[in-house]
Amino acid sequence: MSRERLIVTAVAIQGLSQAEAARAYGLSESRVSRIMTRWRREGEAGLEPRSRRPKTTPTAIPAARRSS
Repeated sequence: MSRERLIVTAVAIQGLSQAEAARAYGLSESRVSRIMTRWRREGEAGLEPRSRRPKTTPTAIPAARRSS
């Protein structure tokens, strides 16, 4: 079980406060708050890892100007 699922379980089912869960799992209160917000908004899918790859590269050279 992922750490995010453990935190959601601790807060939603066991009744821990977000501050208590943060102390128990060694995270900041703001991180626990973000996890809970994502879970409330997206459900189980919100707990899946996300890509950290940027969606765009603003400094990239346009394809038309690149030489092959």
